[in-house]
Amino acid sequence: MAPQHLLVRTTAAVVAVGAVLSSTSIPSASATACPDVEVVFARGTGEAPGVGGVGQSFVDALRTQLGPRTLEVYPVDYAASSDFANREAFAATVIDGVKDAGAHVQATAANCPGTDIVLGGYSQGAIVAGYVTADHAPAGVPASVAPAPLPASVAGHVTAVTLFGTPSADFLQQYDAPELVIGPSYVPKLLELCAAGDSICDGTPGGQPGIAHASYGFNGMTAQAASYAVDRIAPPPSNGSAG
Repeated sequence: MAPQHLLVRTTAAVVAVGAVLSSTSIPSASATACPDVEVVFARGTGEAPGVGGVGQSFVDALRTQLGPRTLEVYPVDYAASSDFANREAFAATVIDGVKDAGAHVQATAANCPGTDIVLGGYSQGAIVAGYVTADHAPAGVPASVAPAPLPASVAGHVTAVTLFGTPSADFLQQYDAPELVIGPSYVPKLLELCAAGDSICDGTPGGQPGIAHASYGFNGMTAQAASYAVDRIAPPPSNGSAG
């Protein structure tokens, strides 16, 4: 469950962390054969390194629904920090996540062009994944301190974007934080899921985190998101061979 100021502090403090935005080289793809599908997922606040509980539920559902198609998972490498007291350092960790996820998506698109990429995130991770798709800096944030947008050619390799518990514009507006805007090339492939009663994402004035915000791993929405992704993923080869 994410604290109230989790995402607000992230967006409001971005301007202060331009120094950490030096260019990052694109990592090379794995030496193993390219998978049919790769999930790039950013976990929520305070979860242990990996994809987190919601992410694992989504991956498990996706793996089941994919059948014979091969699947690899890339957990976004970032702190998922809850150290809100140090705003600059906290914002830097989120920026690290955006850069890491973006670089990995770009590397997979270049080195495994036949792989369908599914980008996702939960709570703080939904902000990370959402900003990866952005084609410009958020309102009020100078482009000079925001991670560079992905090349336009990469969008065609991202089959689906699945976000869980993304804070609403109304929620962010309470704290004068910039709204998260998904890049137009990714909007047609976006699924944002908000559980009933999750006031972080449903637009309730003065929203607070609660059990609904922590329910995505067991309320059926990860299976729903997996179905959404599978419907957009290339069917398995007729000869049954993996790509």
